[in-house]
Amino acid sequence: MITTDKVYELASEKIKEGDNFIVEISVKKGNKITVLIDNDKAITINDCVEMSKFLELKLDREAEDFELSVMSAGLTEPFKVARQYQKNIGRQVEVITKEGQKFVGKLLSVIEDCITIETVNKEKKQSKSVRIENINLKLNQIKETKRVISF
Repeated sequence: MITTDKVYELASEKIKEGDNFIVEISVKKGNKITVLIDNDKAITINDCVEMSKFLELKLDREAEDFELSVMSAGLTEPFKVARQYQKNIGRQVEVITKEGQKFVGKLLSVIEDCITIETVNKEKKQSKSVRIENINLKLNQIKETKRVISF
């Protein structure tokens, strides 16, 4: 069976060439390989195609058959690596902590293993005054973070 470590090692070799980064790699039963990649600016279909072709060449289908999917991490998917937080500084995010607290606000900073989110809360339902609060959270306190998409 092809291992996740082997695919990670190969994908890392390709990633060194550009601005892309690995978000997640999984290898499931029957050698079904999924590689999620992202980019600090924008991931393109060409980025995914190039990674797919690279891995196809490096893995030996004659020795062991496999199914390969390379795709972008996706705007609506939860963040999986710290670099995704860096990429989204200045954007609206929704964070759910392991304790079940939910925060929605602008991601202000990422320093080591801690993020800061600026939340805006109305004092009372009928009041026009708002309270701006900065929330600091360690990454190990976070269950899930997603980018808020608004139209």
